[in-house]
Amino acid sequence: MKIIISGSLGNIGKPLTAQLVKSGHDVTVISSNADRKAAIEDLGAKAVIGSVSDVDFLSETFKGADALFAMTPPNMGGVNIIQNTTDAGTAFAKAIQNANIKRVVMLSSIGADLPTGNGPIAGLYNIEKIYEKLNTSITFLRAGYFYINFFNDIPMIKRAEIMGANIPAGNRIPLVHPEDIAWAAAEELQKLPEGKNVRYIISDVCTPSEIAKTFGTAIGKPELPWVEFTDEQYLGGMTQAGVPEEMAGLYTEMGSGLRNETIAADFLNTDGKVQGKIKLEDFAKEFASKF
Repeated sequence: MKIIISGSLGNIGKPLTAQLVKSGHDVTVISSNADRKAAIEDLGAKAVIGSVSDVDFLSETFKGADALFAMTPPNMGGVNIIQNTTDAGTAFAKAIQNANIKRVVMLSSIGADLPTGNGPIAGLYNIEKIYEKLNTSITFLRAGYFYINFFNDIPMIKRAEIMGANIPAGNRIPLVHPEDIAWAAAEELQKLPEGKNVRYIISDVCTPSEIAKTFGTAIGKPELPWVEFTDEQYLGGMTQAGVPEEMAGLYTEMGSGLRNETIAADFLNTDGKVQGKIKLEDFAKEFASKF
């Protein structure tokens, strides 16, 4: 198969590219950074350099492709984040239509069934709705909360010896490792199902208290506590740390959605299957290596 991968060689794109090349597919990787060209080619894939918001570039790149892994960049600037994300998805949709690609796997998220109350995930809700109108076979690959996001907690642990967010210690959070996303995406790209379908990819479901205890044990701080912040405290902490105000507000809203479990509800209530292989205890070793 001729398969296009967007997202360059990030935490998902690199293992996904390696897996598909190993399986004998003709793989092309889109990157906005010309410096990644050599690394992409070293994996045995072709590199194309351009913007995922450029419909003409995408349409030309998609020509003749059998399948596409569609991933919009996670941070689309410091302002107008939801609109920028939606615009990138619109560009993808137009190019998919222009190139008449028959198979698309879109990286989405838990909470993408909700139009609001989910922070940055609202952009993925919008893109899912845009893609639903396309005349092609699409899997909406809804991923859990990335384990690697917890790397952002390392400075707090070192400074205050706590972990925390605006989420209660006992709430269930569906979590995922990027390598498990790559495995699921590769599986889906090589299928030819009809119509539109949702697949959740979750590596583990844990509470924040379990997360803090597991990470704490891995770094030699077995009593590491999880502290629940108010929305105001969480927002203030992020802005003081230099996170742009709009982005901090969206992440605070996402935490609120995890707190009231609306973001996790569709997975927990209608699917609930943990398909990923990398459990919290496995990732804790990776976390410790970064600490």
